[in-house]
Amino acid sequence: MDKEKKGEIISQFRLKENDSGSVEVQVALLTERINRLTEHLKLYPQDRHTRHALHGVIGRRKRFLGYLNRTAPERYHSLIARLGLKE
Repeated sequence: MDKEKKGEIISQFRLKENDSGSVEVQVALLTERINRLTEHLKLYPQDRHTRHALHGVIGRRKRFLGYLNRTAPERYHSLIARLGLKE
């Protein structure tokens, strides 16, 4: 992911100024990475290393979303609506 795209995602999902590590930002960045890996796998379905990396990123995003749902359900529902994820 290039620097401009990453900065754009951070500025869109941050909670306050200079926020680059909140759960919302991390989930948004992981979602972008998942989308990129998925597109790659559509072109190269036999790429096992990418598939393994995709499963790891999906698991990390799932753990972040579980944490957010436990600690702040209203932020969780807002985030999945903004990202267009299923519940």
